[in-house]
Amino acid sequence: MVMFEAFKVKKIPRLFWSSEKTFTLIPEPLPLFMLLIGLFLFGFGEALLVVSGMGMSPWTVLADGVAAATGWTIGGATFVVSSCVLLLWLPLRQLPGIGTILNVLVVAAVIEFFHLRLPSFDYMPLQILEACAGVLIAGLGGGIYLIANLGPGPRDGLMTGLQKLSNLPLAVVRSGIEVSVVSVGLILGGGAGIGTLLFAFGIGPSISVSMYFLLNVFSSEG
Repeated sequence: MVMFEAFKVKKIPRLFWSSEKTFTLIPEPLPLFMLLIGLFLFGFGEALLVVSGMGMSPWTVLADGVAAATGWTIGGATFVVSSCVLLLWLPLRQLPGIGTILNVLVVAAVIEFFHLRLPSFDYMPLQILEACAGVLIAGLGGGIYLIANLGPGPRDGLMTGLQKLSNLPLAVVRSGIEVSVVSVGLILGGGAGIGTLLFAFGIGPSISVSMYFLLNVFSSEG
């Protein structure tokens, strides 16, 4: 019953590390610190998915598909995809913050650092376990940094914008986005695996559950 309620979260909660101002170039130390912690965990979770060998994240599948269809490098395709996502913010009335910029920089740096240092396995049950751990850790990180209220990353801004438009739970909106992205990526020729599906269907609920439990734990302490 508790888990069912956790999947119904529609709004990002405000906790003791939430910034009073979303759009500021000089954030308070605590929100900024928690933002960086959340981004670190999100990047670490994605790195676990990469080294598990079970498939790329949905947005990387899309970039891979765009690269296959156009002949661009995957890096160039990723830049174009991210730019298009930010353009989608305009009709949704979403605005970037310092968290939007740091999301791109910190998550990429963490993935780059850890994907060469984390262990990888040849035994499929361990690979699946590593991919599942990656989704859960990324979800926890996503919850922490969104609660910091310093601006969402490109994909999270799309999630929160569509949630406001549809009034659906965040878990449903995010899963819908991720599954749609995977589908387009596959159509364009991108590669996917079990880990891709775990991320697509699991990241939305993971973020939602993380925010639900963070709200209950820290609200009860307050």
